[in-house]
Amino acid sequence: MPSPSPGARAALEAKALTLTSGADSARPPAGRDPYAWQFERGAAELFLTYCTSTALARAADPALQQVAIPASLSVAADCGLILLSDRPEAARLALFILSPAGQAVLARHGFDAPGVVASLPTR
Repeated sequence: MPSPSPGARAALEAKALTLTSGADSARPPAGRDPYAWQFERGAAELFLTYCTSTALARAADPALQQVAIPASLSVAADCGLILLSDRPEAARLALFILSPAGQAVLARHGFDAPGVVASLPTR
């Protein structure tokens, strides 16, 4: 796919609506997924959002479709984990998150785990 044309960002931002997380965004009813709700109420035909939000919206409304955008237009958010406590519970949680079972939970919610950068320090 070709690179976006000059001015494409400004044109998109001028047309885009802040349907979630904005100061003036309509709030969904309690317990409703904010993204699926925007489609249900007819406020959106297309939503650009993170894969994690897409997973939640599709769980709320399986009729919604996810379409991958080209890598040249894609953004990524690298999430990290840092242990700030010496409590055993914190260490167990960190180890669970890094374990195959923890990674499976994250994957079910739309997170990728390309690799562990650093391991927990030993004491």
